[in-house]
Amino acid sequence: MRMRDRLSSLLEHAPRDAEAVCVGAEAWWTWRDLHRVASDAVARADAAGLGPGARVGVALHNRPAYVAIVLGLLATGRVITTLNPMQPAERLAADVRRSALPIVFGGEGVFGADEVSEAVTESGLLVTVGDDGTLSGGGEARPWPEHAFTWPEHAFNPGVAVEILTSGTTGPPKRVSLRDVQFDTSMAAQARGVDGDPTQPRLSSGVSIVTAPLVHIGGLWAALNTLYAGRRLVLLEKFRVPDWVAAVRTHRPRIASVVPAALRSILEADVDPADLSSLDAVTSGTAPCPPELSDAFRDRFGVPVLTTYGATEFAGAIAAWTLSDYRQWGEGKRGSVGRAFPGVSVRAFDPESGEALPPGELGTLQVRTAQLGHDEWTTTSDLGRVDEDGFVFVTGRADDAIIRGGFKVHRGSIQKALEAHPEVAVAAVIPRDDERLGAVPVAAVELVPGSRLTVADLEAHARATLIPYEVPAEFLIVDEMPRTPALKVSLVDVRALFDGTAST
Repeated sequence: MRMRDRLSSLLEHAPRDAEAVCVGAEAWWTWRDLHRVASDAVARADAAGLGPGARVGVALHNRPAYVAIVLGLLATGRVITTLNPMQPAERLAADVRRSALPIVFGGEGVFGADEVSEAVTESGLLVTVGDDGTLSGGGEARPWPEHAFTWPEHAFNPGVAVEILTSGTTGPPKRVSLRDVQFDTSMAAQARGVDGDPTQPRLSSGVSIVTAPLVHIGGLWAALNTLYAGRRLVLLEKFRVPDWVAAVRTHRPRIASVVPAALRSILEADVDPADLSSLDAVTSGTAPCPPELSDAFRDRFGVPVLTTYGATEFAGAIAAWTLSDYRQWGEGKRGSVGRAFPGVSVRAFDPESGEALPPGELGTLQVRTAQLGHDEWTTTSDLGRVDEDGFVFVTGRADDAIIRGGFKVHRGSIQKALEAHPEVAVAAVIPRDDERLGAVPVAAVELVPGSRLTVADLEAHARATLIPYEVPAEFLIVDEMPRTPALKVSLVDVRALFDGTAST
């Protein structure tokens, strides 16, 4: 069943008192609650003349009200344009202006910043979302209309389900359009038993716990897929080990999805294995999961870790371990991210010759999948190989991304933000291994002559201009940036500065 049709069926015909979504240990929102908020969101879009195909911005928080808004708008043919409320206000405002959205839904904390609300009302309407799902439209700059507006052509993007910023698998983050067919294909591949009489949608007794932010494809896809399959959805606003363990102990899911950094935190917290006894497996994606970490988690809790591989552009995962594959191949294929899903092809190729490589040879990974809506190979920024049995091994990155606890951070973006400070002459950003997060960015900075800027000043500037997970974990002020004979910054020597091995 098409995703939009399934969501419409659930909103209109699911048992009204059935549990649907909750946050941690809070009370459940029922399908009646979701229908109420979804209907209000749809009515406000209708009143503004923004029907099917209209682009609707949503500054997504991990709260039931935002799930309801997304469900209602998708079920009625709108396009969800995700906005990241974790960004500093200046960056969020710039993103809103670039997107030129006709209407934006967001919390009071988002619109409390004047630059954000002004950016929204320059091109469209503003709807404030309360935690209880209460919606209020309008604002001083653009009152809520009494009649429908006439909107420019760019206010619509028919055939698209979601516009979302990539996390950088195929280059620097950019907003991409994920088409209906991509979600239809990926949802159908992961859910069974949803076809049938749409007036009597089947619900499942299962439950999924989603800790990833809804503004990222991992969180959004997991939430939509959970509800599409008829399962109950438990959201966590932020991953904290005690909250996650309590959710697993209370709701007893069979499968849980946890990023590698969270796996390590669970291990370090000395969690009682009995608390995780409901789990048959844990899936882990968004960042490389070292096999040593997977082994340690399995040995401690008796729960296998099934890694997944995907990207924003693919509208979800395209390869993963299954339990049956794990039982047969787990030891022999240690370090693999699993096999491609049905209908998906993965290969390694040589970017210089453009030729596909034979099984087992290392190259740049390419993906071909119906989720993209075409039959062409898409080149990722991942290095890896595919063995003779179809198992995919990802061995590194071909771009400048640092994967920090599941979030992809681009060194160039951090460097640009630091060098925007008038007292910074040059900045260089490198990754540093981190036991908990996998890797973190660190920055060396050369100041302009006469500057008295301190590390604290640099950190404050970074926090004001970057997303929290982009802020370098350490700053080092240097008298002169090390350079190559060609006068380019020597990243090898910058690394040596942080390692304390630089030559004098």
